[in-house]
Amino acid sequence: MKNLALFIARKIAFAGGNNFSRLIIRIAVVAVALSVAVMIASSALIAGFKSEISRKIFEFWGHIHISDTAYSLSFEPRPIDKNQDFYPYVDTITGIPPETLESLGFQQKKTFGGIRHIQAFAHKPGIIRTKTAMEGVLLKGIGSDFDWENLKPYLLEGDIIGLNDSAPSRDLILSRQTADRLEVGIGDKLIVHFVKEGAQLRRLFKVCGIYKTGLEEYDRKFAICDIRQVQELLGWDNNQVAGFEIWLDDLRDLEAYNEYIYNDILPADLLAVTIREKFPSIFEWLDLQDYNEIVILALMLAVAIINMVTALLVLVLERTNMVGILKALGASNGGVRKIFIYHASLITILGMFWGNLIGLGFCFLQDKFKFIKLNEADYYLSYAPVKVNWMAVAGINLGTLAITTIFLILPSMVVSGITPVKAIRFK
Repeated sequence: MKNLALFIARKIAFAGGNNFSRLIIRIAVVAVALSVAVMIASSALIAGFKSEISRKIFEFWGHIHISDTAYSLSFEPRPIDKNQDFYPYVDTITGIPPETLESLGFQQKKTFGGIRHIQAFAHKPGIIRTKTAMEGVLLKGIGSDFDWENLKPYLLEGDIIGLNDSAPSRDLILSRQTADRLEVGIGDKLIVHFVKEGAQLRRLFKVCGIYKTGLEEYDRKFAICDIRQVQELLGWDNNQVAGFEIWLDDLRDLEAYNEYIYNDILPADLLAVTIREKFPSIFEWLDLQDYNEIVILALMLAVAIINMVTALLVLVLERTNMVGILKALGASNGGVRKIFIYHASLITILGMFWGNLIGLGFCFLQDKFKFIKLNEADYYLSYAPVKVNWMAVAGINLGTLAITTIFLILPSMVVSGITPVKAIRFK
């Protein structure tokens, strides 16, 4: 027979045995199944969590910001001319040439996408005062080039700002958090106070929409209005803006495009920074999730290995008589060891089958029904998102099978210490 060891292993697998060995085998199957299920679920949850948070940040604020080189976190921008050579043609770029990537020091041979959109913005800090409350905000002015599709998923109530050519719009979009604190709703009018050169200015706005990204630390800071209102408050003309926001087709190109734009496209007086650099605390927190994933995978894999090693030792002890007969018939130690390694591998595969069924089933149910809820104030999300990466699932399965099988080699060596005479007499 071509593979006698595998044939014998398949015959004796789950063929019975005493009650204790059956119990140990079932425990091993359950342990492997739970380990694989937890690994798949945790990988999907962490990937979904990072993807959803990143999507919120990038869709709302863009991937790359262009501003004056003297830009600081004081929220008092210096004006730059809107009529730049790169605006708006830069959104027609579909890729970075390979030789340019190489000259910028990147190992990748090509980019995964291009530049999707570019838009201008301006901002001005102010204070909203109502009869019951007072709230500081940063007015973000947007123009006709604003891509409303990025905001619409987060627009809870009302509508977008009505921009027209005749006069600056007085529409204002507030965050849910700010609207609740001020006790205002759609259609309410409010006055925003500003300070300019020591003098106090006031502007009347009407709430036209309420948004919520879930990133409350930043939601409470920003309100959206017509860019011409901000330009008037800053004393700028219509061709002066605080900067530009750029959206990419693929997040993997973030660093490459940032370097490309800064070195090859922008004039010397402008600066390009990624959103990661502007909001480092959120992304550092997201990067920490990778360590959590590694710890979970390592612990679950250790559980699977320990249980399978125990099961293998029980299988060898239970089949001591069979080992002696095989050795008496001329079987080598290596050949007999293969039988038990194959046997244990079949048990591992059965556990992996149930683990995949449980893990992927959990991901499907969570994605559909979202039954695991989160505190949005702490986690930026109201539910636990899942994102199944099939390459990660394949890696978990192949890694579990390979590593578990390797660890089974050492306990299988106990076969070498069994002598045929004693084993055949063993009861």
